[in-house]
Amino acid sequence: MDQTNPTRFGTSIHITALDGIINVNSLFTLAVFIGLTWNPSDPNNSLISDPACFPGPDLAENLIAFHVYSFSSFLFSSLIALGLKQVIRIAKNSGDPHWHLFTFDMCHVNKSVLRVGYLVSAVGSVFGCGFLMMALVNVAQIKLGTLSCGSADTYSAVVPLLILVPCALVIYASFVLYAFTH
Repeated sequence: MDQTNPTRFGTSIHITALDGIINVNSLFTLAVFIGLTWNPSDPNNSLISDPACFPGPDLAENLIAFHVYSFSSFLFSSLIALGLKQVIRIAKNSGDPHWHLFTFDMCHVNKSVLRVGYLVSAVGSVFGCGFLMMALVNVAQIKLGTLSCGSADTYSAVVPLLILVPCALVIYASFVLYAFTH
């Protein structure tokens, strides 16, 4: 990495940021994929002692749906980030002036295109995290009892999830919007 050339350093930073998005989304995608292999309707795989607290089939259906939504959101975000990364790499090595729209190595740079790509990728990641959080709420209800039953174990598992994840997503979205506008 040539730090004496600021345009080349800028490109390296953007490639590193895209790698970070791809790596995090890959971990979440793997977790979601593993979660999809679990059978939520297995009666032997539960910690519920009160029969009135057993969830209905709608919770298992929602669990699967939220896993699929999460999986597709993370995959969407990763594919956008991979596409941006490839365009930057191709543009750096291309003599074609049409690719210069995306590169930081030329003087005619359209940073708006890259910023929009980052924003779209970030939106996919935020949606993926939201859907994954909802899937985990359903996992807690299936394993520990429904929220309507008032199980202390379920609430102690779900409440921190419903506080920490949205707080982290707000902080992440704030940083993304700041980077988008500056």
